[in-house]
Order: sequence, then C-alpha cells, then structure tokens
Amino acid sequence: MQLTVSGKQIDVGDALRSHVAEELDRGVSKYFDDAIDAQVAFGRDAHLFRCDISVHARRGVMMKASGQSDEIYVAFDQALNRAEKQLRRYKRRLRDHHRNDGRAEAAQNSFASIPARAYVLAAEEDEPVEREDATTGHPVVIAETDTAILSLTVGEAVMHMDLADQSALLFRNKAHGGLNLVYRRDDGNIGWVDPRIPD
Repeated sequence: MQLTVSGKQIDVGDALRSHVAEELDRGVSKYFDDAIDAQVAFGRDAHLFRCDISVHARRGVMMKASGQSDEIYVAFDQALNRAEKQLRRYKRRLRDHHRNDGRAEAAQNSFASIPARAYVLAAEEDEPVEREDATTGHPVVIAETDTAILSLTVGEAVMHMDLADQSALLFRNKAHGGLNLVYRRDDGNIGWVDPRIPD
C-alpha cells in the first residue's frame, strides 16, 4: 500500500510517520491485503489536532475517517479506529451478502460505471466562504472533478456512502437500471430517492 503522510502548518516528524505507517498497515491489512493507497493528513483546528485518513482499499472502494484531540497521536488513533470500524462493517456486509444470495464476488466487483461530473464547492484556504456570485446570485463553483456512477443495489450504495463518509451518493439501481440517490438524513437515518418517469 502506498502511503502519503502530510501536515498542514504542522511538521510531521519521522516518529509520527513511522507510527502512522505501522498502525495503518496493521489496521487495513486485517480487512484488505491488497489496499491500493492511503493518505493521512494532519492539521490544526483551533487548539485541537485533526487527522484525516483516506484509504483506497480496492477499485471503487474509498473509505474516509477523521479524528480530533489535543494530542496528535490520539487524533490519529481516533481516526484509525473509525476507519477500522467502517472497513469491518464493509467486510461484514459483503459476507452477509454472500450468505444471502451467493453473489459476493459480484458485490465486490460490481463497478460498471457511467461517467458523470461532481461539483465540489469549497472555499480557498484562509479565505471567507462566498456563498453566491455577486453578479448572478448563483452558488460559486470552485472546482469540478470526474466521478463515476456505479451500478449497485440500495444496500451496496449505503455501504459505499458510509465508507466514503459522504452525506449522499448517486448510483444506478441494479434492479431496474434507473438513477437513484441515497442520503443521510438529519435524524441519522438513510433516505432513498427512487425517481420514476411517468408513463
């Protein structure tokens, strides 16, 4: 697994890099022997240290987790614990899926995708957030990236959304081929939008 450890306005020393490499490799290899790459970023959030972990476990499986503490090692350990919990849940769901219908291999490799665009709205570093363009009144699009619309069941979509620590995921429903959306509601439950074109 290729690992990148970085610090934003923090000097990440050799001891911390070594600790991150050993612990992350131990934690991820329990669930994925062949993880592709991982990024660990440290930063300050007021008086707290923040650690963000992003692991590309396999093609189409991206997991994100974060932690905060007044000690940098504790922030990393919190993020790693959350990451391991997500990976454990993912493996359990795949195992349950295999028991239920014998298609675990299909669930792991069901990444037929259609190109799509995702728009990321974010503020520049250390600049105030501009919610609208002053001339048009529309939200400001800061960056755009390519992404893929995966062909998934609803359960698989929820699993991908959890792993990526996203609030919503657009996917192509395997049952009927239409576009669907799952999202995390304010009450903590998962919402599912299954639009149908009227006849």
